[in-house]
Amino acid sequence: MPSQGLEGVVAAQTSLSKVMGEEGRLIYAGYEIDDLAEKTSFEEVCHLLWHGELPDRGQLDAMRRELGEARTLAPGVIEILRLIPHDAHPMAALRTGLSAAGNFDPYAEDDSEAANRRKAVRITGQIPSISAAFERLRTGQPIVEADPDRPLAEDFLRMLTGNEPGELEARIMDVALILHADHGLNASTFSARVTIATLSDMYSAIVSAVGTLKGPLHGGANQEVMRMLQEIGDPAAAGDHVRAALERKERIMGFGHRVYRALDPRAPILKALAEDLGRERGESRWLEIADAVNRTMREEMDARAKKIYANVDFYSAAVYYTLGIPIDQFTNIFAISRAAGWTANVLEQLADNRLIRPKAEYVGPLDRTVRPLDERS
Repeated sequence: MPSQGLEGVVAAQTSLSKVMGEEGRLIYAGYEIDDLAEKTSFEEVCHLLWHGELPDRGQLDAMRRELGEARTLAPGVIEILRLIPHDAHPMAALRTGLSAAGNFDPYAEDDSEAANRRKAVRITGQIPSISAAFERLRTGQPIVEADPDRPLAEDFLRMLTGNEPGELEARIMDVALILHADHGLNASTFSARVTIATLSDMYSAIVSAVGTLKGPLHGGANQEVMRMLQEIGDPAAAGDHVRAALERKERIMGFGHRVYRALDPRAPILKALAEDLGRERGESRWLEIADAVNRTMREEMDARAKKIYANVDFYSAAVYYTLGIPIDQFTNIFAISRAAGWTANVLEQLADNRLIRPKAEYVGPLDRTVRPLDERS
């Protein structure tokens, strides 16, 4: 019997990340996610995923410099972004912009390991710049050029909003990027591996991943969480809203996970970030609504003897919205982070490649014969 959605099927070996769903643990190359979130930067995690080890000081400086230089967009990419309708989804703009960027990369068709490692850095640097540039263009504001001397998370916020991010804001964005950098053989990572396994190029593989992430069942879930919080509007209304939705058999976005059967280990980290940001901004409304939703869900799931917990999307929505990020840009943040994991998976796939070609079970009719066209009604 086929496994619907390939659930439980092992399709690859990896040393990049391990999702331990029953225990609620996430590991990157041997390091627990909470340890990395507390003690490292996104650039350090990029180095870890691409090279298998955390960098020393010199390696980190080099990584920051390379990612900084990679954030500058070719003028042709900016011109293409100008042609995209302003009402296009930011992930659609990213899909187009990243595809265009491949045409301006002199190493795009070079499949050597050195060239692919350069492309991994370049793609990870280009995605935040493309996302920020489109946001500025669609809102009629001038594009903010990248500053290669800044950390990626801080520079993205500056390019997106045009404002100088505070120390806490920059750190919160940096931690959010760490939390999303890789997550086993999820749908978008799998699509990147399938594409590169044909020996296509890295840009094509990552564009495949971007298109996959765009779906609401994958990267778009935190947008739906924020819209739910806005619809509720008040912590006091959360309980009735959740219970009514459950009665209608509706899914509560931000709860449950395909892999985790315990609390998503990234969720409490994001909740703590939301608390810190709320205190600094004096804006805790969205976190209070989220907490009220979470409490009701826990009560309802306990009553039903079900183990459904908040996932990473649930608290990331409140964090991003309080940072001033437009709701439809939430999935782009996911892509900015996951670019590190996508490209690392592409490198890993190419190191021991085999074309990915699963079977399908045919369930259609057999033994049919073609009738002449005039006899068909």
